[in-house]
Amino acid sequence: MADLPKVYDPHEVEERLYRFWEEGGYFHADPDPERQPYTIVMPPPNITGVLHLGHGMDETLQDVLIRWRRMQGYQALWVPGTDHAGIATQNVVERELAKQGISRHDLGREGFIERVWEWREQYGTRIIAQLKRLGCSCDWSRTRFTMDPGLSRAVRKVFVDLFNEGLIYRGNRIINWCPRCGTAIADVELDHSDHDGELVEFRYPLEGGGDISVATTRLETMLGDVAIAVNPSDERYAALVGRYAIHPFDGRRLPIVADEAVDPSFGSGAVKITPAHDQTDFEIAERHNLEKINIFDTRARVNEHGGRFAGMDRYDAREAVRSALDELGLIVGTTPHRFAIARCDRCKTIVEPWLSEQWFVRMEPLARPAIEAVEEGRTRFYPERWTKFYLNWMNQIRDWCISRQLWWGHRIPVFYCDVCGEAWAALEDPETCRSCGAGHPRQDPDVLDTWFSSQLWPFSTLGWPEQTPDLDYFYPTSVLVTGYEIIHLWVARMMMAGLHFMGEVPFSRVFVHGIVRDAQGRKMSKSLGNVIDPLDLMDRYGTDALRFMLAEHATGQDIFLHEEWTAGARNFANKLWNVSRFVIMNLGDMPRTLEAPAPEGLGTADRWILSRLASTIADVTANLEGFELSVAARSLYSFVWNEFCDWYVEVAKLALREDATRQKAAAQQVLRFVLESILRLLHPFMPFITDEIWQRMPGGEQAADPSIMRAPWPSLLPDLVDVRVEDDFDRVRDVVSAIRSFRADHHVDSDAKMRVHLSADDLTVAESLGRQQATIALLGRVQEVTLQGAREDGPATRLVAGPVDIVIPLEGLLDLDAERTRLARALEKVRSEIARFAGKLASDGFRSKAPAEVVAGEQRKLDEARATEEKLQSQLQEIGG
Repeated sequence: MADLPKVYDPHEVEERLYRFWEEGGYFHADPDPERQPYTIVMPPPNITGVLHLGHGMDETLQDVLIRWRRMQGYQALWVPGTDHAGIATQNVVERELAKQGISRHDLGREGFIERVWEWREQYGTRIIAQLKRLGCSCDWSRTRFTMDPGLSRAVRKVFVDLFNEGLIYRGNRIINWCPRCGTAIADVELDHSDHDGELVEFRYPLEGGGDISVATTRLETMLGDVAIAVNPSDERYAALVGRYAIHPFDGRRLPIVADEAVDPSFGSGAVKITPAHDQTDFEIAERHNLEKINIFDTRARVNEHGGRFAGMDRYDAREAVRSALDELGLIVGTTPHRFAIARCDRCKTIVEPWLSEQWFVRMEPLARPAIEAVEEGRTRFYPERWTKFYLNWMNQIRDWCISRQLWWGHRIPVFYCDVCGEAWAALEDPETCRSCGAGHPRQDPDVLDTWFSSQLWPFSTLGWPEQTPDLDYFYPTSVLVTGYEIIHLWVARMMMAGLHFMGEVPFSRVFVHGIVRDAQGRKMSKSLGNVIDPLDLMDRYGTDALRFMLAEHATGQDIFLHEEWTAGARNFANKLWNVSRFVIMNLGDMPRTLEAPAPEGLGTADRWILSRLASTIADVTANLEGFELSVAARSLYSFVWNEFCDWYVEVAKLALREDATRQKAAAQQVLRFVLESILRLLHPFMPFITDEIWQRMPGGEQAADPSIMRAPWPSLLPDLVDVRVEDDFDRVRDVVSAIRSFRADHHVDSDAKMRVHLSADDLTVAESLGRQQATIALLGRVQEVTLQGAREDGPATRLVAGPVDIVIPLEGLLDLDAERTRLARALEKVRSEIARFAGKLASDGFRSKAPAEVVAGEQRKLDEARATEEKLQSQLQEIGG
């Protein structure tokens, strides 16, 4: 045992302790039939990624749970890994090649993939090192990568099985197409924003005479129009249904159809139908058996179906079509219109709804069991409100486009015979056609959506499709921790895959947290310049401070992050260090014991802190069980700072001044037990500082294991809860707080000789006050405390603390006239401020022109000034003003 240094240095401690944990095998877990498993699989960060606050939140919450369960005796396994991140990684490597004047096409497919693997070896594990910096206690020996051989085999088997079951098919559907990345992308990989544009109304001539007007924000798509649709209840167009409009550029006949999907209040009430470039139009075309004409190539240039506009970029074509329609006298007019646009979240290019032949998974048969599992409670969401969010999406699920036109990723294992036309899925690359025997079958060029492999993560990481001991023991996993933004993207798909291939839900609990945003509620982005780097916060405040801050604010809502919160958590860490240093210096060579002191013979303050500790242990444990980690963290903060440090330690100092007394021994025993319990309760949140203190506690060298990581979680101590003792000591706190407030309000020097008379009508209260006279005097810095029956004939102030009356004689304590003058001047000043703030807020011009946050700020100032006025008036009354 060595005394703690005066100042806590997180940088020195963190690297040293993490190396000690890793080398000591503290994170490793193997199947153990004598213990209950507790398993978490880490949502795999992209290999392109660096640690951001979203990771910080996600991994901190997982680590809190895994460290807590490990201390409870579970065989706790946290499986780490990374995702190959198809489109993101391909884009990064292509940008690197571009700096050398090279494109992927110059290298060819195999050469490009080799370059990506080289990049992955060089940079793809950065995120792992950063997760270790965060203190993550993963079993790093089990680190997985979604393109590892074992996981790739799992992906291939799942594809082949679903293909053979008829749940994977190839079809023409509307997908999101990124012209820059040259691939289909998922709905959830889009950034949506509102855009100020225009709605162009133009006329289609009708066969046999007349015309019909339609409106669009994407005028170029009229090159692919195949029909005009109206609502069947719209009497304006009832006579036109069944007739034809004529396309002005190529003379095609466009039928006028009636469909319920049309909104008669939008534009003219008639809409152009472009099935190859709009999802709703595609569905209308399916119902009416309409042709589908794709007018764009893969770079969003007009193709051969665009006639004279062929070869134009989509935006150039928009203007050219407008000019051509105008020349024909068919433009009716334009109106400003705000509408949503979708951009690829990787390259920010506006995506194109595009009819394309792609691979799809038929989702409805897979979704049914995953819906039932949640409805039956086999998997529960925390907070519970996310259950509805999950079920709403699952009940409206659409088939999943799983093919991507990329080179990096799991290549689709479908093979084609160019001789007989056979197409089949295979676990191994075939050398000949399975039907006609011809050689050299051709493999599909596309790769799978990254999420196809990620959906298998809970069981592929444990060895599936092999029936491994790990899979038998650790699956299903215990809890998934994730942000709400990927419930549809990932959580739902894991549920479906786990039930279909394992026959069990992949996790019994889903703990959902919000997004970390800036203080104004904006998403952090480089373009806004509002990104807060967690590595920078750890450098400045220490890792434990960042972790505790994130856990303390993990309420399930989005977090509007203020940097001062991390500074506050750093102050909490310093408070813990300082109080631990004080306790250790006063323990001597006391041996370690994790048994609670018997309350018999202890003083009121001793029994009070033990009672509060017992309640805190129960509260923190229950909140961790219920995934209320923020409530648990705040409960710990309040107990450590507001009760242990601010009150009990101050009382204990009185006993510690004595030499070899029973009271001193009791205080030492209680201080040690409470501090060691605090360290164990805080360890999941603040692993570094708690283990550093733990290993320096006297008697630690006698323990079976030096680290707090293998110390038991504090047991529930219901027998120590004593409501009467808590009431008694809370009265002491109330009395002392009232005395301290009086001293501060009236600027009474801490060395001033203050006397206090206490009285209470309730005899039990009066008796408890009598037992606490010395404590009240110590904590209130009072020279003399007298009880019932004492009188004060001179000037005095009277305070009330619950059932206790407090009389403070003022003679010799205050210059009453000077104090009254000071308070009167302060009151005059604050009333002037109240008038100024109220006048500004009463101005209609100010309220209408000033930003809302400025108005709110002025209202806050007015409220604070009024509270100060009320306080000053009360202080004046206390001294007869």
